[in-house]
Amino acid sequence: MPPVDLPSPTLGPLAAHAPKPMRVILNWGRRYSLWVFNFGLACCAIEFISGSMARHDFMRLGVIPLAPGPRQADLMIVSGTVTDKMAPAVRRLYDQMPEPKYVISFGACANSGGPYWDSYCVTKGVDTIIPVDVYVPGCPPRPEALLHGILKLQDKIAAERPSTEALRRRYAGHRLAGAAEVQRALIPPPEATT
Repeated sequence: MPPVDLPSPTLGPLAAHAPKPMRVILNWGRRYSLWVFNFGLACCAIEFISGSMARHDFMRLGVIPLAPGPRQADLMIVSGTVTDKMAPAVRRLYDQMPEPKYVISFGACANSGGPYWDSYCVTKGVDTIIPVDVYVPGCPPRPEALLHGILKLQDKIAAERPSTEALRRRYAGHRLAGAAEVQRALIPPPEATT
């Protein structure tokens, strides 16, 4: 199976011509109203839950946990070991998220396979399936590390320029590897409808 290109995201035609004060307001709104879709697969998901509870409370940063589904989410946090069997589900849910969308890879297993990196059925990092914006290391990472990752993502969002060209540059080098290369079943991106 040859590599599959990701679909090209687009924004409205006037977004590229937005004046700088408007871009600041748009980025501020996106930065402090991130709806999270947690794809918790293992022990790192417990640390995600701890980060959303009263002691750490990432809602004070403008991050709303537990979006009703991927179609209402801005941020996907992949936490835990991604197996080759779960890889198509991760990709399918990522494709259902509206633009602009962001991904945090939370924990060593999501980043690179963690202690199971040499297993025949473990994906060697979620970035082989979907583009990742922020990596949070640790096994499992502390909730404070998740808060730091969220702050890094918010800084990245604040510096964005909302344009179709910027989105194309973001996804330019990201290609899904073929089945012969990594021996996993991947789903192709949705067909473009006219």
